[in-house]
Amino acid sequence: MALDKNFDAAQAEARLYAAWEESGAFKAGANASRKETFSVMIPPPNVTGSLHMGHAFNNTLQDILVRWHRMRGFDTLWQPGQDHAGIATQMVVERELAKDGKRRTDFTREDFTAKVWEQKQKSGGTIIGQLKRLGTSLDWSRNAFTMSGAPGAPAGEEGNFHDAVIKVFVDMYNKGLIYRGKRLVNWDPHFETAISDLEVESTEVDGHMWHFKYPLADGATYTYVEKDEDGNVTLSEERDYISIATTRPETMLGDGAVAVHTSDERYAPIVGKLCEIPVGPKAQRRRIPIITDEYPDKNFGSGAVKITGAHDFNDYGVAKRNNIPLYALMDTRGAMRADGLPYDAAAARAAAIAEGREDAPADATEINLVPEEYRGLDRFEARTKVIADITAEGLAVMVPPTDPRLGKPVKAPLAPEEGGEERDETLVPLVEPKKIMQPFGDRSKVVIEPMLTDQWFVETSKIVQPAIDAVRNGEVQILPEQDRKVYFNWLENIEPWCISRQLWWGHQIPVWYGPKKKDGSYDYRETEAFCASSETEAVKIAQSFYGDHVKIGVEPEGAREPYDPNSAVVEIRRDPDVLDTWFSSGLWPIGTLGWPEQTDELAKYFPTSVLITGFDIIFFWVARMMMMQYAVVDQKPFDTVYVHALVRDEKGKKMSKSLGNVLDPLDLIDEYGADAVRFTLTAMAAMGRDLKLSTARIAGYRNFGTKLWNAHRFAEMNGVFEDNVAAVTYTSHTQVDHTLNKWIIGETARVREEVDAALDNYRFNDAANALYAFVWGKVCDWYVELSKPLLQDDAPEAAETRQTLKWVLDQCLVLLHPIMPYITEELWQTTATRSKMLVHGDWPTYSTAEMLDADADRELNWVIGLIESIRSARQQMHVPAGLKVPMLYTDMDDAGQTAWDRNEAMIKRLARVETLEKAESFPKGTVSIAAPGASFGLPLAGLIDIDAEKARLQKSLDKLGKEIGGLKGRLNNPKFAASAPAEVVAEAQSNLDARQEEADQLQAALNRLAELE
Repeated sequence: MALDKNFDAAQAEARLYAAWEESGAFKAGANASRKETFSVMIPPPNVTGSLHMGHAFNNTLQDILVRWHRMRGFDTLWQPGQDHAGIATQMVVERELAKDGKRRTDFTREDFTAKVWEQKQKSGGTIIGQLKRLGTSLDWSRNAFTMSGAPGAPAGEEGNFHDAVIKVFVDMYNKGLIYRGKRLVNWDPHFETAISDLEVESTEVDGHMWHFKYPLADGATYTYVEKDEDGNVTLSEERDYISIATTRPETMLGDGAVAVHTSDERYAPIVGKLCEIPVGPKAQRRRIPIITDEYPDKNFGSGAVKITGAHDFNDYGVAKRNNIPLYALMDTRGAMRADGLPYDAAAARAAAIAEGREDAPADATEINLVPEEYRGLDRFEARTKVIADITAEGLAVMVPPTDPRLGKPVKAPLAPEEGGEERDETLVPLVEPKKIMQPFGDRSKVVIEPMLTDQWFVETSKIVQPAIDAVRNGEVQILPEQDRKVYFNWLENIEPWCISRQLWWGHQIPVWYGPKKKDGSYDYRETEAFCASSETEAVKIAQSFYGDHVKIGVEPEGAREPYDPNSAVVEIRRDPDVLDTWFSSGLWPIGTLGWPEQTDELAKYFPTSVLITGFDIIFFWVARMMMMQYAVVDQKPFDTVYVHALVRDEKGKKMSKSLGNVLDPLDLIDEYGADAVRFTLTAMAAMGRDLKLSTARIAGYRNFGTKLWNAHRFAEMNGVFEDNVAAVTYTSHTQVDHTLNKWIIGETARVREEVDAALDNYRFNDAANALYAFVWGKVCDWYVELSKPLLQDDAPEAAETRQTLKWVLDQCLVLLHPIMPYITEELWQTTATRSKMLVHGDWPTYSTAEMLDADADRELNWVIGLIESIRSARQQMHVPAGLKVPMLYTDMDDAGQTAWDRNEAMIKRLARVETLEKAESFPKGTVSIAAPGASFGLPLAGLIDIDAEKARLQKSLDKLGKEIGGLKGRLNNPKFAASAPAEVVAEAQSNLDARQEEADQLQAALNRLAELE
């Protein structure tokens, strides 16, 4: 079948992918011819997600490795699947309900999760279809889902992933590795659930720092002294307060202490004394201790910090170290609490604790220190009221309106005696405008609140060491090396892992609660916990504790249905929380292979070979998979972790919808084809370096595909694909006679070795760039051009050259296929009748040792190098492209002379050289051209206007010099380096490098012109 003029990607891609799938080309073990296995687990995308550039990059790299191994005969599995994405998926359903004016709580839990399953069935195939468009060769027959087999799962979702997750929880609970406790977590007031750090977006916003006075208790005073660096006193005054600054005044209500640094001499006289929180009813004004700790920075602000352990992660650490009580102020929706003790009773309890009359309780939840007039207010409404009340009481730090800390560039007015007007010296509250990093929920977009809540935790300190040791001793390799530091830093400073979420969609915590047994009766105000893998098992365990009369109770969301303490039947109720999705996805390697059943796939493909993932989830996912697999099956989950960088826009900025610089991979595939997108991402995938992606680059690599297509059309027009041209498999360069054919066979072997070495070491960009240089440069440009006279029907080398060209083009398709699967498969199937599709083509194993002819390699590369040098000199000197020029030489060794004699006609034609003559020395006006073993020169006197060329080049060089000077000045400015965003600095450096390279080229051209004078 004749080749079309162009490759129609839009028409071919869907057809080819369907053919691959129909033939079972991607199934585990397909094309296997050796015992070695190669297995990869896809980082599971959210089931409600859509393909973005990060997905496209990540999956392209995985697909390259998978196709490469499959073609080499490895027993290969690329395991697909999706994550149930608790918050994201529940949010989609709740938004749909909101359109009808309904909320989740209008339904039973079972009815709501049934609607989520419906949404999963509706949208779950979207990301699969998009991955297929990219050309990914996953074994879709094994598609996994992290909620498969869960209660209420519809037909088609019968997998056992849910059973695996529950089993692990129960086993770890029974081993004391999972517990329930009260700790500080990221809390999303919109979804009313704890969230992970990965689900928090910290954004710089305009904020404020309010300065307040905390009066010393009982009217105490002290001498406050400030000194300069030399120890000279710069300020000394009597104070009856200690000042603090805060960006969140509403949290002052829950302060447990004021802390100063242990070495801060200014406050030494009052350490251990009490001060008053300057807000709340005066009759119950709370007193808190002044303590020392290493945390405060004595050079920042006043050096004193308020400690609100229940609402700040840093404060939490200080409070735990110093036994300061943790007073929770807010409810689950971010409003000031209205439950717990009345304020006067709560304040009395807090006073007793602060004064040492009562021990700080382990759980201070019932002590609600929100004054009655603030209760129920939204946290930001409460902030406004707290500020107003403190200011009205005169306890805000006051400064002149010209104080520079107010952020107003106010110039002090002239005094009356200086010709100015009377000045108003009225003081104003010190409120500093300040840029702050504000945490927002990535889904809800509301401000995240650090909250002290009851959650389930994994005691990571008990399972972390094997994950550390495995990387440190080389059992698991992390690439690039720099990401090992991130991994170790997190694991070696690990905190307990919060694994519970206050959602309905997810794996429900398999723990049931019953009443405490006290004096022969049951107290439902306190509970016993029963961890079991099912309701039936939970009842059995509870019966062994309470007796036979046990039933499962249902606790509706919202109001608690009261227990009947007089009932003869003991009621146990399940914990309403679900597991964090990182807990279930932490079991992804074994869960997708059928564990806890000992399946054939588990035995064959686990541990897996390589994990390819982004740097942003090294600790969220990679480290947790490491911990979990060692804790559960005592094996590593994978041999190697390849961590790729971020895809940025062409200026190095992170892609974001707000900036309008997001590139949609599906749009790019529509415009340029999947192969061009894949090749671009691969060519730019330098280890540890962010990609700067532009449509111009993608268009350029689409042109590369067109170049490959046109080379095949050239071959077709020259009879290469006709039936009488035998298919050949070269095993040695000795199977051909002509130097050109020997040379290209050797170059093919050379690039095969380069590609294998690059992919073996995860240097994807090196593989792509080697193939680009070979296919475009060596094959499509040089070999095709040099073979034209040899392909003439009357040429004695015609048959051999047709066979060689056919073989070389086939090798191009095979070697390019892992990166550009569509166009290579189309050409493979169109240019000949094949025994199998290219997706299962045999990867070559030939080497330069057997395929490279040293003489041919030296001769042709000498010829090509000479032609390129002549062309470069002509271009630099602005010699008219069509003008034939004479050339001289002063010396040439035997090898050079032979190469010239055998290829003279070709050199003259391609370099536009008219004659070659020997000279004793080069005359004035000659540009020298070096070649191995020879010295050539192009006499250009009279052919170009040297003065005009020098003037043109100097003008361009001067202009570049000014740009380079400006860029260097900017980059060398310490203020620019310190304050500019990293991407701006990187862009400036990139611009400088590009300008400098251009200037170097212009200077080289000027130097050549100087030789002509």
